[in-house]
Amino acid sequence: MTQTSAAAPQTIAEEDQLRADLYGYLSALLAGPPDAALLAQTALLTGDDTPLGRSITTLAKLAKQSGPDAAEREFHNLFIGLGRGELLPYASYYMTGFLNEKPLALLRKDMAGIGINRAPNVFEPEDNIASLMEMMAGLIAGQFGGPATLARQREFFNKHIAPWALHFFADLEGAKGSVLYAPVGAVGRHFMEIEREAFRLMGT
Repeated sequence: MTQTSAAAPQTIAEEDQLRADLYGYLSALLAGPPDAALLAQTALLTGDDTPLGRSITTLAKLAKQSGPDAAEREFHNLFIGLGRGELLPYASYYMTGFLNEKPLALLRKDMAGIGINRAPNVFEPEDNIASLMEMMAGLIAGQFGGPATLARQREFFNKHIAPWALHFFADLEGAKGSVLYAPVGAVGRHFMEIEREAFRLMGT
């Protein structure tokens, strides 16, 4: 995950806070196996009748049935495994077929410009999906020196997230080892579609 020495988040519009919250929530689910508290929080979620809302409802139902041990086993099989997990949640891998490639170098350059540093206790590449969701949440909420403009958010999203995250979430949704994480994939996929379309309309 990431860290910054910037000021505390500032007040932003309600719809932007909801976006930041969902990015942050996806980051929490993808950074490590959910503990009992996160599963309990997830079980309380309610969704509307949109595709995103229905996916949230499904996730809440599965969270009620899942314990921390089962969630940890699923997370391990999906993302760690013996040697490697079923999925490799890194931008470099999805965009080039290899880890630690140009997408990571470009991300690190942009992170330096924004003032984002990798946390000292984190050793995996910064272009993992959980860190990118966390960065996007921080840009929206103003954790990196003030809320980013929509144009700045769009630039970061289109450069570092849009080229691969939707594909990753679709893979997560359909992965053989996904049970609890299948609706996590669906939530992420629908959310990425909404964000991509909203940013596209900004440019028209």
